[in-house]
Amino acid sequence: MTRYSVYVASLVLTVACAILVFLHHPYWLWGLAAFGAVAALGTADLLQTKSTLRRNYPVMAHFRYGLESIGPEMRQYFIEADTAEVPFSRQQRALVYQRSKSVNDVRPFGSQVDVYGLDYEWINHSLAPSAHVAHDFRVTIGENTAQPYAASVFNISAMSFGSLSANAIRALNKGARLGGFYHDTGEGSISPYHRENGGDLVWEIGSGYFGCRDERGLFSEERFVANATDAQVKMIEIKLSQGAKPGHGGVLPAAKVSAEISATRGVPMGQDCVSPAAHTAFDSPLGLLKFVARLRELSGGKPVGFKLAIGHPWEWFGIAKAMHESGLLPDFIVVDGAEGGTGAAPAEFIDHVGVPMHEALMLVHNTLVGLELRDKIRIGAAGRITSAFDIARTLAMGADWCNAGRGYMFALGCIQAQSCHTDRCPTGIATQDPSRWNKLDVPDKSTRVFHFHENTLKALRDLLCAAGLRHTSEIGPEHILRRVSPTEVRSLGALYNFLAPGDLIGKIPAHAVFQSFWAGARSDSFAAPERVLAMRASKSF
Repeated sequence: MTRYSVYVASLVLTVACAILVFLHHPYWLWGLAAFGAVAALGTADLLQTKSTLRRNYPVMAHFRYGLESIGPEMRQYFIEADTAEVPFSRQQRALVYQRSKSVNDVRPFGSQVDVYGLDYEWINHSLAPSAHVAHDFRVTIGENTAQPYAASVFNISAMSFGSLSANAIRALNKGARLGGFYHDTGEGSISPYHRENGGDLVWEIGSGYFGCRDERGLFSEERFVANATDAQVKMIEIKLSQGAKPGHGGVLPAAKVSAEISATRGVPMGQDCVSPAAHTAFDSPLGLLKFVARLRELSGGKPVGFKLAIGHPWEWFGIAKAMHESGLLPDFIVVDGAEGGTGAAPAEFIDHVGVPMHEALMLVHNTLVGLELRDKIRIGAAGRITSAFDIARTLAMGADWCNAGRGYMFALGCIQAQSCHTDRCPTGIATQDPSRWNKLDVPDKSTRVFHFHENTLKALRDLLCAAGLRHTSEIGPEHILRRVSPTEVRSLGALYNFLAPGDLIGKIPAHAVFQSFWAGARSDSFAAPERVLAMRASKSF
């Protein structure tokens, strides 16, 4: 009977309070209301049939639900170590907060990181450090286009209006303008809030062609030109897939398609806004490159590239072969790692789909080097980047610049509540509820975005100078060391298999993934190689 003790007690106390009220003790009305509510809850638990736990433990089951609901917060603030990355550690978040506020970010007494633990990484310093240089490191993208763009080495990743609030978009874009770096629109297109403060934009075009679609949802050249020729738009990025949910489309229910989203995306109100899993403007590697070339022409010669999360290696190899055979090249490629964030994704996708950024970046970099195309195509990379060391490591592995999404969200004040998908973001960043996002102060938060970028690049400058370098283009895999066992340390240059220029021209290098899939990849199709299809067929009965 202990299972029912709280319920029975609430019944007894309700009756007792009712008797006391009847005996002209009106202040017991408060007790009658409180205990009566608990008794009513317990009665409802007993009568419902959907939850066995509530029927077996009336009232008491709700204590479990309550504790379970605050479990993530309890672990985050009282149990997890400062260095536990779930998905970002308290130490990582604190660094962003400090740099965004331009307060002291130095630490006392020594590192909390286990320097003898597996996967510990560091950058080798020089006994002849270089003199301090300007920290505004830039890389020129689209050198041979009519409108090349000098991008910062640290920019804002794709996050759409709709996923983020109006004030969050305003603050990010104003911060980008103050710091002279770019703000990727995300596939939700260019909203009025992207335009208000005049920060540089990279317009991301996804499979829904939002902002450049016709009434049937197909790509519209006329509508593309209207946005692409805007002076604020510096580059065009075709999204093939994103790290957090590659190969997965999306649906914004009709109820959430507001007048603002309707106007921004070019979709009708009252209908579901569908973002298909695949593009309709092309269906092959060569078709993708022809689409890139067409967008470059329509935009007036602005740099055009694509973003992808690596999946089947033969599909990326097909794109690379199409580049080599046709001479049609993107101006840039952004590699999105599987560790990337999103407002909402199925659990299996966010945990188990796509190649992590390090391996994906290495594959893209190596392929372009092997085809002698690396000097013609710039590479950006994104995937859980918050610190100057994260940037240095990513550049050492082959990237020319880095993007960050959640890092800049922390600069806006994100507390990692992980309620992005509920429309109840406590900081007004990932919500469309005006009672929440109106509290986000744009002037203050844009300054924090600017300071986070500025102070992170100063820290990157200090790292490079300590290593005896003067520019981010000089950092290579030999500069980053990683502990791979209690007694073994290897540089990234020794840990990874790097191709030499020309290794993929007329031959196949002794590299497992190239040995397995390079020969069968096709520039005219994303289809699996015959050998892969044969392996699939071997499972037939």
